[in-house]
Amino acid sequence: MKRLFKHPDFRAGVNDMAAVAPGIAAWGLMTGVAMIKSGMSLVEVLLMAVLVFAGSSQLAALPLIVAGAPMWVILATAFCVNLRFMVFSAHLRPYVMHQSLWKRLGYGYLMADLNYVLFTRRFPHPGTDPAVIAAQEAYWIGNCATGWVSWVGASLLGIVLANSIPLSWGLGFAGILALLGIMCSLATTRLRAVSAGIAGAAAVATFALPLKLNILVAIAAAVAVCLLLEKPVPAKPAAPAPGDAA
Repeated sequence: MKRLFKHPDFRAGVNDMAAVAPGIAAWGLMTGVAMIKSGMSLVEVLLMAVLVFAGSSQLAALPLIVAGAPMWVILATAFCVNLRFMVFSAHLRPYVMHQSLWKRLGYGYLMADLNYVLFTRRFPHPGTDPAVIAAQEAYWIGNCATGWVSWVGASLLGIVLANSIPLSWGLGFAGILALLGIMCSLATTRLRAVSAGIAGAAAVATFALPLKLNILVAIAAAVAVCLLLEKPVPAKPAAPAPGDAA
């Protein structure tokens, strides 16, 4: 592991994530404040801050917890919000299957949206050469560790300062700006931009639904529209077998 910290790609991963770390920290700070303001105990808040490394699902679940929503609604909301990580994991499977189970679990825990985007942009294909595999692992660790420290550190700071920082300071707005920055960085294709627009419009149109169910409606609408608009990739014709007549 020590050799990975000295690898040039470890520093590259740190630098790439450091560029967006302020937005992550603003979001984490706001989440820390929101957790304290939700009325959860200090132990529950600290455990959620350190163990639940999933900002969007935390922010989605907190209002439901405060409202006393049924557990199935909270779990279903968190599941739907984080459903994208199943796609991320399936894509990254060839990159990590040579690792032990515990390493794969650790890498999965550290994975966030921007980690996935930055990693796959730098390494579009899994490596087969040992040098490339080492570079990918070093970059992943540097990138993810920087994102984790930015998020958890800011969340803990928000917990400490929650009673000193009034919500009127606009921390919620700072979190919205951070989310918008992340969303814009992910909307790299026309279909992704359309899905973001559909989700936003559906969430606003169904805002009056109880228990934040407009979030579920927005996700379902975006997925349904994208499935309708997405064009299937045509299968490549099979190459003629040796000896076939021309």
